[in-house]
Amino acid sequence: MGIKSSNTGAIANATGTSWEQWSATLESKNASALTHKEIAELAYAHMSETVQNSGWWAQSVAVAYEQQIGRRLPGQAQDGTFQGSVSTTTDADLDAALAKWESTIAHLDKFNSQALSDPARTSSSERWRYWRASFSDGTKTQVDIGLKGDKSSIAINVTKAKTPDQLSDWKSFWRQILGEFKK
Repeated sequence: MGIKSSNTGAIANATGTSWEQWSATLESKNASALTHKEIAELAYAHMSETVQNSGWWAQSVAVAYEQQIGRRLPGQAQDGTFQGSVSTTTDADLDAALAKWESTIAHLDKFNSQALSDPARTSSSERWRYWRASFSDGTKTQVDIGLKGDKSSIAINVTKAKTPDQLSDWKSFWRQILGEFKK
């Protein structure tokens, strides 16, 4: 399948609370009967004030717990679909990286055997460039191009996959495209 479970070690390192402690706290509050939002709120309420970005880590605790109790598979979003990403870096600046991305995919009339539902869209901000597309199988892809020191990072985010296998197929496809992009 190629989709990793939540990294409970990273959660423990960031929050200063072991995963065993998080799990025990959530179990003691009957978290398995709660919604995702309620689990995240519970985790947030038990988060140390010294934790940086505690809201994000509370969401991570909720997802990991939902995976632990079998409510959510790795890569599964709250709506039941699957999401994942692949990435690389390039020596190009933001505009050059976007131009190279568009050149790399310009010859494609199908993506992973799927047609575009609508024309792909690009947008930009001071620090980011984006390429977004929706496909005939219902999946969506967003390419985020951002500054990473003197390089640009290219992150391809796939959402709305119906199964882990569909997500895995898309990630394999985009890895091949990134291989062409890096040439």
